[in-house]
Amino acid sequence: MKILFSHRNFPAQFRYIVPELAKDKNNEVVFLTNAEKGSIIGVKKVQYKLKRKVPDNCHRYLRMYEEAIIHAQAAAEAAIALKNQGFVPDVIFAHAWGNAMFFKDIFPDTPLVLFWEWYYNSKGAYMKFTDNDVSYDKAAMTRCLNAHVLLELEACDKGICPTNWQKSQFPKFFHKKLDVLYDGVDVNYLKRDDNAVLKLPNSNITLCRNDKIVTYATRGMEPCRGFPEFMEMAEKLLKKRSDVHIVIAGENRVCYGSTPPESSYKEIMLNKLDLDMSRVHFTDRLPFPEFRKLLQISSAHVYLTYPFILSWSVLEAMSCECCLIASKTPPVEEVIKNNRNGLLFDFYNIDEMLAKVEYAIDNPDKIEFLRKNARKTILKDHNIEKTLPKQIKLIKSLIKK
Repeated sequence: MKILFSHRNFPAQFRYIVPELAKDKNNEVVFLTNAEKGSIIGVKKVQYKLKRKVPDNCHRYLRMYEEAIIHAQAAAEAAIALKNQGFVPDVIFAHAWGNAMFFKDIFPDTPLVLFWEWYYNSKGAYMKFTDNDVSYDKAAMTRCLNAHVLLELEACDKGICPTNWQKSQFPKFFHKKLDVLYDGVDVNYLKRDDNAVLKLPNSNITLCRNDKIVTYATRGMEPCRGFPEFMEMAEKLLKKRSDVHIVIAGENRVCYGSTPPESSYKEIMLNKLDLDMSRVHFTDRLPFPEFRKLLQISSAHVYLTYPFILSWSVLEAMSCECCLIASKTPPVEEVIKNNRNGLLFDFYNIDEMLAKVEYAIDNPDKIEFLRKNARKTILKDHNIEKTLPKQIKLIKSLIKK
């Protein structure tokens, strides 16, 4: 079987399926990406190079579409080169981020499977959560964000969404093309370890499960992931108690939403709040083994999100038997049930978040069942040993005999 994978990043959502397929010597696996770093044994990695950036004078409604086109053209040229070298895939599995837009024009007879994360909708979800009165301008720009999405939806033979919530955002007309297959979690690697110890980067401080540690993990420190609300809670918690450490893993950047015109959300909150910085620890992005240790030593793991994409870190934390204190928003509620496998609070209710964090810290015996049930949820629905065969079966079912 010849399989072409494509993603702007490497290996991203394909970090489990690519090496699994590459183990089979009968498979020829090629990964087309814009990323420079990374390699996987048995996988031919082909990097496509962008010819230009989005121009400054591009209409702001069209910036995302222009960026998608730039990636799509570069990926298409690399795919044509592969075809000229004799590589014609039996199936293509790509992340729907623009780069797969023209693959059907190059390989018209090859089934195209796309991994879908989000469809923008001004009438609900993300936009309505932040602004009850969405202006015409915002609505128009939001509609345009789906330009490349609609082209790829039309082109693909099958789509995969990681959650029912994310599928529900797409127009019902396309639902027949979309299957829900949860992201997989390596439950054998991501599991509880009461003896775990984490030495904080650039510090002499070492923390373990005997310490009272509130953890927060994010790719970017932004409103979409409730960073400002978390920091407000942290200020109140630190003033009430002298026995708690706050550990924040993530980069000082914005992944979703707009960047503040000056400084960053981290700097804004640090300037706004009165924090005991001897007990607030920013680790930056942690290597995965260290991130696992962070989850394993957590007394209470806080996660917030707008009604948007569910983060991998939530599932990974649940697999490590963290006590999740999470926002009561639709993507979270699909996997976390209040008082069953975690504790939920209203996104903007700082005091409710604080109360649930304190309860978890002070009652480790009473919340033990939440930890156990969190992992049971992952074992049932997100175990890579169950989800990976389903993805592979879907791919093979589309290949023309």
